[in-house]
Amino acid sequence: MMRKKRRSSVDKGENDAPHDITKQKKSRTTGRQSKQTIQEESNDGVFGAFLREAGVILRQGGTSNEIAVDHVVFQKRMQQQLRKSPRYPGIVQEFITGLESHIEDPERFRNCLLPCVPRTSDGDSSSVSSFQESLLRMLLGIEMLQTSVINTLFEKLPEFMFNGTADGGLNIPRVIVNQLKWLDRVIDSKDLATKLMQLVSVAPVEIQRDIITSLPEILEDSQHNDMARELNSLLQENTLLTVPILDALSSLNLSSSLLAEVRGAVMATLAAVQLEDLPVVVKFILHSISTSDAHEVLWELRKKLELELCVLPPVLQASQSRLKSKDTAVSSATPVAGSSQDSVALVLDGVKSAVRFQKTISEGWLKAIENVDKAEDHKVIDLLVLLILHSTNANHSRRGAERLLKIKVRTGQIQETLLQKTFRGYAQVMRGYFPSILALAQSLLRSPDSCVVPFGGHMYRHSFTAFDSYCQQEVVGSLVTHVCSGMGGEVDVALELLCGLVADKPSEMALYAVFVKGILDYMDNLAPQQIRRLFQLLSRLAFGQQQQGIHIQDDMHIVIRKQLSSTAPKYKRIGIIGAVMVVGSMGARRPKMEGSQGGTLPQETYRQVTALLELVRSCSESSPEAAALYYDELANLILNSTLDPLVQDWIVKSVLDNFQDDFVVDLGTDINNGSFPFPACVLYNLEEEESQDGIAVNLLPLLADDVRHKGELWNQPEKTQKRVSPLCLSPFFRLLRLCEEKQHQGDLEEIDALLGCPLVLTDMDVMDKLESLSKAEKEFLCNLLFHTINWFREVINAFCKQKETEMKIKVMSRLQNITYLQTLLEKALAATPGYVPPLANFDGENIEGVSLSSSAAPPNKAKKEGTGKKRKASGKNSSGNGSQLEEGTEADETQQEQPEKEKEKEKEKEARPGVSLAAYRPFFRELDMEVLSVLQCGLLSRSLLDSELLTKVREEVLLGPAELVFLLEDMLRKLEFSLTAAHAKRTPFLKGKTDKSVGFSHLQQRSPKDIASCCVQLLPTLCSHLENCHNHFQTLLSENNGVVDGPATNIQEHHLLSSAYQLLLQVLNTTFSWSGFSQPAQRSLLKSALGVLAGRLKEEGAELSLEQLVKHSFEYLLNFRSTVPSLGTALCLSQLLSTVSERGGNAAAYGEQTASLARRFLSQEWVTASGERERGNKFNEALQTLLSVYLEHTDDVLKAVEEIAGEGIPELLNVAKDDGSTTWPTLSRQTFLVFYKGMMAELDKAVRRIPAGRVGDSTEVQSEKLLTWNLAVRDFHILVNLVKIFDSRPVLNVCLKYGRLFLESFLKLGMPLLDYSFKKHKEDVQGLLKTFQLSTRQLHHMCGHSKIRQDTSLTNHVPALKKSLELFVYRVKAMLTLNNCQEAFWMGNLKNRDLKGEEILSQKPQESEEEEEEEEEEGSELPQEQSEDEAQESDSGRSKKGKRVEDGDQDDITDDSD
Repeated sequence: MMRKKRRSSVDKGENDAPHDITKQKKSRTTGRQSKQTIQEESNDGVFGAFLREAGVILRQGGTSNEIAVDHVVFQKRMQQQLRKSPRYPGIVQEFITGLESHIEDPERFRNCLLPCVPRTSDGDSSSVSSFQESLLRMLLGIEMLQTSVINTLFEKLPEFMFNGTADGGLNIPRVIVNQLKWLDRVIDSKDLATKLMQLVSVAPVEIQRDIITSLPEILEDSQHNDMARELNSLLQENTLLTVPILDALSSLNLSSSLLAEVRGAVMATLAAVQLEDLPVVVKFILHSISTSDAHEVLWELRKKLELELCVLPPVLQASQSRLKSKDTAVSSATPVAGSSQDSVALVLDGVKSAVRFQKTISEGWLKAIENVDKAEDHKVIDLLVLLILHSTNANHSRRGAERLLKIKVRTGQIQETLLQKTFRGYAQVMRGYFPSILALAQSLLRSPDSCVVPFGGHMYRHSFTAFDSYCQQEVVGSLVTHVCSGMGGEVDVALELLCGLVADKPSEMALYAVFVKGILDYMDNLAPQQIRRLFQLLSRLAFGQQQQGIHIQDDMHIVIRKQLSSTAPKYKRIGIIGAVMVVGSMGARRPKMEGSQGGTLPQETYRQVTALLELVRSCSESSPEAAALYYDELANLILNSTLDPLVQDWIVKSVLDNFQDDFVVDLGTDINNGSFPFPACVLYNLEEEESQDGIAVNLLPLLADDVRHKGELWNQPEKTQKRVSPLCLSPFFRLLRLCEEKQHQGDLEEIDALLGCPLVLTDMDVMDKLESLSKAEKEFLCNLLFHTINWFREVINAFCKQKETEMKIKVMSRLQNITYLQTLLEKALAATPGYVPPLANFDGENIEGVSLSSSAAPPNKAKKEGTGKKRKASGKNSSGNGSQLEEGTEADETQQEQPEKEKEKEKEKEARPGVSLAAYRPFFRELDMEVLSVLQCGLLSRSLLDSELLTKVREEVLLGPAELVFLLEDMLRKLEFSLTAAHAKRTPFLKGKTDKSVGFSHLQQRSPKDIASCCVQLLPTLCSHLENCHNHFQTLLSENNGVVDGPATNIQEHHLLSSAYQLLLQVLNTTFSWSGFSQPAQRSLLKSALGVLAGRLKEEGAELSLEQLVKHSFEYLLNFRSTVPSLGTALCLSQLLSTVSERGGNAAAYGEQTASLARRFLSQEWVTASGERERGNKFNEALQTLLSVYLEHTDDVLKAVEEIAGEGIPELLNVAKDDGSTTWPTLSRQTFLVFYKGMMAELDKAVRRIPAGRVGDSTEVQSEKLLTWNLAVRDFHILVNLVKIFDSRPVLNVCLKYGRLFLESFLKLGMPLLDYSFKKHKEDVQGLLKTFQLSTRQLHHMCGHSKIRQDTSLTNHVPALKKSLELFVYRVKAMLTLNNCQEAFWMGNLKNRDLKGEEILSQKPQESEEEEEEEEEEGSELPQEQSEDEAQESDSGRSKKGKRVEDGDQDDITDDSD
């Protein structure tokens, strides 16, 4: 059959038009007859003779055919011979027949396929080049033979199809196909293509691949599109041919529509493609993308590219191979795992090259990833592509990838689980992008946005875990750089990460201990808590149980001894902190060892620990501050570490006896046996039996002794008696208490006498004679009060967790003592200007530099609202009232009782107010978070107190209003410190002298999550207090017929409870504002917090969704709106509602309720308990914020502004000076500026949100935007004209500032709209410009007024405003020119006038501005179509026309005055 096929080609040798194979079959018989009639020899003779004459000699066996001439000469001679033969054209058939019979022999066929060798026998080879084509290829180059030779080859090829590789490694089918490549001309390209595809349909896979890969090199361009369609259909049928087909397709020259069709088909097969073929498929898709369809294609590619599945095969194959043969499991799984990673790497390389060379692809990837809006929809490929984009050199890709990653992390769409999955499955691939991973981690860690910082930390951690030692070294080096940067938040996170790595990978981290040790040179920039963390991680490395970092132990000892022996307090502090952290690591409890007496430490280690403790103690004896710090640090160590029993016992022994000796005296002794500035007496005893054998804290004598020896050295050897500083009292007691807790599992029975024992103080009547005391006596008294308050604070820290009622009552009494003593302290401080209190927190910089100027502050310097450490009242009353009221309250609730009349007298008598204790917060001991559990007691208000209930109060421990305020203020400060965003607490470049973290040492050692969890546990209690306050004010309103300041109102209690109300709302707001709640990991905590609020409204039913919880919480909080006692409280409630509504992810749904609530508060008259209108700076600040809350949430800002400006302000003109508007009672002449500034700012924000006009806008859209702008311009006109009535300097300042901003917005966003709308809405546009022109003229007058007044605060705004007014003139002219109406524009000089419109004559010639008008266009047709096409889509602004003219001559000027 094969022979018959081959012969048939001879009959058709002269036919140029090819026939298909079925036609060839018909001619088989004729072929056979002709073949038989021709002698084999003669045929071979024709074939051989022609070749010889043309210059080729045929050889037999293994010898190659020889050629004596160049192949071009051969082809030319051959063609001439055939043409000149008398038998032409029949001779061609004879020649082909000769060829066929010659190549019957496989050996000769092979010779014809291989290159001919130059003939050298005659020695003349100079005319032949060294490389020659094969005989068959040269014959294919002869046009008259080409078709027949091709047919012959195609008939010959099936003989070798299934032979595989022949002897000598020659693949005959491949060599045959190669003959067809790169022919100078193909006579019948279509027929050749058909034959090739027919061959593909029957050939084995290997040959199919060869043929398909060669197609682009065989076919002419005209055949490319047809061939692509055939290949496309073949691709659907046979996935084995994916790679060669795509190879061929990518080399074919295709039309864009066909390319899109092919790409679509390829995309459809993506899911089924073999893993090793995936890189080719992806590369083809990426290289076939055009600018127009990049986004759609990449979106689909991203969706179908499931790299997650690429990691599964090794796991599955390993498990399958285990079933078959456990012996080969490992060997079979390993290569597969490697190859899957290699395939992924190749896919990513394809992506990388596409991104690098085509900007549209990088933008398309960014867009595709950006459009994924759910965390669960993000895939590994997203993270990998972001790394690729970041690793390219193109800045736009790098910045775009970084920006997108931050957005995705901030919104919680890319989470740590995805990062973990990527590192776990693709570590080998990720390693190639390590520089990008490191750069992104650095950027995230430095970000001021606290939501993205943890993700940067995860990137560092996973890089260290997954990569090789080079990368680990880079990670550690980068983290060390972060620590040394000195930026607060960055340092904390980096230290935390280093500590985590030391805990998880101690042996790996030990290799880089020397890097970490380098941080010791940069400790000057670190805060105390950061120094603790640093020494903690270094001591773990150096002295940990495995001793991995043993090589840095000596360095650590050297550094610590050097710091301890320093005379500079700063370095001594670092030495003490470092030494105690080292003790913590060396003396940590270990598994039980042999040879250790009762402890778990080796004898030598125990000796080293105690020696180090002795060294620190002896070094810290030189100053009371150092000793106090040593006690505090030891206390922290006891609290936070599990020490070896022997070490713990050593510390306890040295503490208990010393405390009694140093600070406690028996009551039986004579306490007045020394010379003291004031007579001593025992106060604040809570023990019932007044026996003489009790104990007391010996404060006054110690303080007097301390003052007497002030300036002497502490450790003078000749002193026989040890000196004790009262500074150490509280720290030493804290250490004692924590040792007791550790020894007795929380039971403090052995030291509970210290809770109720009295102090040796002086009679507080001395406060009445403050004026007559000397400065030294006043300072002594202040010192005494500070030490007493700090003792009580530390006592409350110790005993607040005790459960017995008696203990709780004593704790409550100590709280009352504190609140009472603070009122005394405020008065004492006010009388002692320039006084600096004793230190109470010893781990920070000494606070001599703290600004305490408030101690001599004038009466109106009110305390900071909600930031004073002590019980400060809410912000509306002056601090003086606060302290007097509180003193009265305290006097009632503690043992110091005063008759009612005396208190009234004192209130009137007391002219000078106390000072705010806010500035003195660093000088008070820190209260622990546990103290807040005292809030769980009920609230005791004056209305509950009568003779019958007094006894019950003692049985059921109740919290007084003053104590409630005290605890809430402390809680609010703690939350603001822990839960507010890190960047809000960022250290400024030039550090101030005050350190914001002073007084929060214990708090800093707890994570924000812990703090948030504590708050959630306290939420039910806080809600109860909130409801109590609500009920109190509701009762008050009903008793007084809706009047706040009725005769029955108790001013003191009203003041304290309104403070408590406000603080409770602020605490809730700070809690719910915590950025951590937006992280998926804290979602359950957020739900439980909202569940508490929702549960107060109705009983818990089924599990509620987050949205439902937010809805119920919002409804619950809304119920408090009727009883808020002050505007500040009202604002806090509005902010809390806003915060809660944002937690549901659909804050807009609550916008209307928030706006109506804010409006209700703005429309309410606020009076104090004494019946006066609320006023003052704090009131104005709250009012401004509340107004912005209203305008931000209202549906129509422009309408709301018009309502206030158009209705509320005119009402002001008709009422008395101090009265407010009837519609908006909060709007009065005193608050006009607040409203004016708020409306101007919100109007500016509102117009910025109006979309700019675009060419393609429909008529309806244009009309809608024009209407919005008309409203905005009208509002602006009303507001600008108000300056004529309210012309104070601050109002002018606001008008000039926001006037310019409004003008710029109009030019940028409004003028493009007028450009395109002018034709269709001519009257509307003209009306808008006329209204606006009136406003700009008024602005011009204000500029003139500012210059006359020569007020720099006003004239600063003038140049920029004048520039905008001038731009406006030109912009209107351009708009009219665009619409062919330039004749409607005329311009003149505007006279300089003042605010009242009177001409300014006294000025030298100076610049003036003009605003212009359009004349009516009478029926002028505006045929210009192109005006709409030329419109720009940019944000251009809308503004006035003003033209700058030098107006020296003003006589020819038309004046359009208002």
